[in-house]
Amino acid sequence: MARQRPPLIDLNVRRPANLPRRAVETADIDLADIQGNVLRGYTFPTAAYFFLHIDDVERARALMAGTLAQVATAEPWQDGPPATATHAAFTYSGLQTLGVPDEILASFPAEFREGMAARAERLGDRGPSAPANWEPGLGTGEAHVLITVYAVDNERLDERRDQLRQIGAAAGATTVIHETRAEALPGGRDHFGFFDGIAQPAIAGSGVQARPGDGQPNGAGGWRDVCTGEFLHGHVDEDGGLPDAPAPPFHRNGTFEVYRKLQMDVAAFRTYVEEKGRHYPGGPELLAAKIVGRWRDGTPLELSPDEPDPDLVEDPARINDFSFADDDLGLRCPVGSHIRRANPRDGEGFFKGRMTNRHRIIRRGRTYGPPLPEGAMEDDGQERGLVFICFNTSIWRQFETIQTLWIDDGDPFGLGPDKDFLIGEPDGDGKMTIPGHPPFILKPQPRFVTMRGGEYLYRPSIGGLRWMASGGRAPLT
Repeated sequence: MARQRPPLIDLNVRRPANLPRRAVETADIDLADIQGNVLRGYTFPTAAYFFLHIDDVERARALMAGTLAQVATAEPWQDGPPATATHAAFTYSGLQTLGVPDEILASFPAEFREGMAARAERLGDRGPSAPANWEPGLGTGEAHVLITVYAVDNERLDERRDQLRQIGAAAGATTVIHETRAEALPGGRDHFGFFDGIAQPAIAGSGVQARPGDGQPNGAGGWRDVCTGEFLHGHVDEDGGLPDAPAPPFHRNGTFEVYRKLQMDVAAFRTYVEEKGRHYPGGPELLAAKIVGRWRDGTPLELSPDEPDPDLVEDPARINDFSFADDDLGLRCPVGSHIRRANPRDGEGFFKGRMTNRHRIIRRGRTYGPPLPEGAMEDDGQERGLVFICFNTSIWRQFETIQTLWIDDGDPFGLGPDKDFLIGEPDGDGKMTIPGHPPFILKPQPRFVTMRGGEYLYRPSIGGLRWMASGGRAPLT
């Protein structure tokens, strides 16, 4: 549905028609106006995500005004990381409740206004993953604000978490309706045992030194940074202009945030890989790597298809520097593997990467729950999984394209209805083909991951937060 572009206030330079796209750099990025961990990831080992319901609007605004200085920005830390870092994002119902004017609300895209639960069917959130089975407080319109707290240790996390909960309750402003605590697992692994978070887009102007493979294929065998406007409103995007953005004060330095709580059945994954691996020529470990696209230590199959390579993993210049262009059949890394479906790079049909450059996301998730003991093949009843967080300036073009067209549908890869075998929603007859002579077929598709709830949110700039806290009286900047 077409939307009228809101008035632009002192936004950014546009690309002159006679200049190539890459000849124009984004304007200076105001790091003090951007909430932290969008442009660069955190290494905090522990975090808490809690959703608030706004009980009293005026008191909530006063609370925002009083705590605004505690929201972490994107400015570099001068003396190492602080003890905690706090961020705030809002659902559409949260913006409504806070009294954001209708004309501004109408400038937000339809997918954000509808919310994740309303779009569950197209996202593949069906059966046990459907909104009817989500955890309380998510997908119902009750959740208004997501407060995220990162901390250097559990003690500091508890102090900050309890402080925020008590302040809101004591002020009669907010009530916590859902909370998840997360903690990094040893070695940066996920619950399935894989080194995670390796591939992130290199963002122009972020100040983070890019590794080969972190950006976009440049069409000539190298890499380039992804334009800032793919992740922050008010900055030049991959089309050379400004991305569609909500009306001021949400037109600059804000971003859409996707929250998904994904439960992981570790025992089911281990059992399946062990049983099927007995019949696979490379054994269980290679089979697991084929499903994911990397060995458990992070070694890409594209670079080392026969065994993990510790030297490669330890080399930042090599661990992510690979292409799918010369592996069209997926003999090294299957076309249906998880990493290839989540980021096809320059594989067959993606035109040297040009088909992927508008569909990148920044992932900032955390594992939650205790690890299943090493070697255990039966579930212990403990909740564990991943809090998936991503940032993008277009939920539909970026996150939903990946989730609906690449994860929940195999057509773009020539795989018919087959879904992502690792995280896709099983439909009873799904399969994965591992190319070879002969090919090895995994079927039917089991359930390894179940959606436990989610929300679409908007993470405003610091200026946007200040405007909201003032009830719209603060000047637009």
